[in-house]
Amino acid sequence: MGLPDLAAAVPDPIISVEGLSKAFTGTQALDRVSFKVPRGAFFGCFGPNGAGKSTLLRILTGQLEPTAGGAKVLGYAPGTDTVPLKRNVGIVPESESPPSFLTGLEYLEFVCRLRGLSDSAARIRKWLEYFDMADKQDTLCKDMSKGTRQKIMLASAFIHRPPLLFLDEPFINLDPIYQRRVRDFLVDYVKSGGSIFMCSHILEVADKVCTDALIMDRGEVLAQGPIASFRTNGHDLADTFLDIIETRGAQRRAKPATS
Repeated sequence: MGLPDLAAAVPDPIISVEGLSKAFTGTQALDRVSFKVPRGAFFGCFGPNGAGKSTLLRILTGQLEPTAGGAKVLGYAPGTDTVPLKRNVGIVPESESPPSFLTGLEYLEFVCRLRGLSDSAARIRKWLEYFDMADKQDTLCKDMSKGTRQKIMLASAFIHRPPLLFLDEPFINLDPIYQRRVRDFLVDYVKSGGSIFMCSHILEVADKVCTDALIMDRGEVLAQGPIASFRTNGHDLADTFLDIIETRGAQRRAKPATS
């Protein structure tokens, strides 16, 4: 589906996070999170609900300011260099949908104009065909199924061929056929020089595609490393994930309450 347009220009590591914390009223969403994402990685971020994954992704894409610590993404500081950062990444949020008052075609045309793409017609046609949406292009987004809206969001993130993708539950609402199609595209994208930061609960798929992983719970990093390090003693990523989360839960329950 084409090389990432700016892959040769990106730094290594492509993402660097140091002591990142985020507090909301009464909640410590992130607690001194540190890690690096190598250029060319398919990096998976995993954790149960409330682990802080989406908060982390929103900070890395300049949508939230951290309480403490910092990060560099493509050499940019997300909270300061928001415009150039967003120009060079593709983002698929977990719960966001395309504007309900636009058709699928209109939304993709809007994205292309926003990104200054001169060959927008060819790019749009490619993605409509890839997701078998040519017959849905004139349907208002509000009248689309959840799966079709997800395809539109994926197409809008991929269409400018950025060097880095941020994906929050990219397989949600997709049937097995399109889960596999998206998975194959993402694997080829990384092989072609792109990098991916992905949050997902679908560990069986993640185990097959990720090169590196990070496991979080309640805002803390519990484990990180190459994906091979999570496959030990006959366990796969899902087994190791459950062991780590359950062990941390048992430790928390056994800890004496402080007065």
